[in-house]
Amino acid sequence: MRKLAVTELGRPSIEVFKNQPKTPIILVLDNVRSALNVGSAFRTADAFAIEKIILCGITAQPPNKEITKTALGATESVDWEYEKDPMDVIKKLKLNNYKIIAIEQAEGSILLQNFDLQQDYKYALVFGNEVNGVSDAVMEIADAAIEIPQFGTKHSLNISVCVGIVTWELFRNIKFKN
Repeated sequence: MRKLAVTELGRPSIEVFKNQPKTPIILVLDNVRSALNVGSAFRTADAFAIEKIILCGITAQPPNKEITKTALGATESVDWEYEKDPMDVIKKLKLNNYKIIAIEQAEGSILLQNFDLQQDYKYALVFGNEVNGVSDAVMEIADAAIEIPQFGTKHSLNISVCVGIVTWELFRNIKFKN
């Protein structure tokens, strides 16, 4: 067995990527403190051809040295926008028929493996601040909350890991379920 060279992976150019069909998921980063986590979210969004990332509140924006370090160019391929108030973002997304899914440990949350993804919907996944999680205001109007089951002593996963796990699971269900 041998590792494939980058030239053997068959990845599209940025121009081709921008014009290819996207996975009907938007990532909303609600006051994420670490620019490294933001860069990782960009890289995950690129890997699964996510529609867009919306950065809110104190979340760092490109160009930023730490975002660039972990995004490895994904800020050029993934569409993104900044909106100061996460509530304005959520309200706009709801008006455009997105299901708002908070990724949070909450009353009534659905375990990730039990989330019933509907093929006819578009989803906005809201990932919160590393200390405080998704804001209470967003939680009040979210359509659902997804929780990743955990069995260790820590209360949560790093947001970059969480973005990867949840995005992969929903992408897998959209792309490969049939």
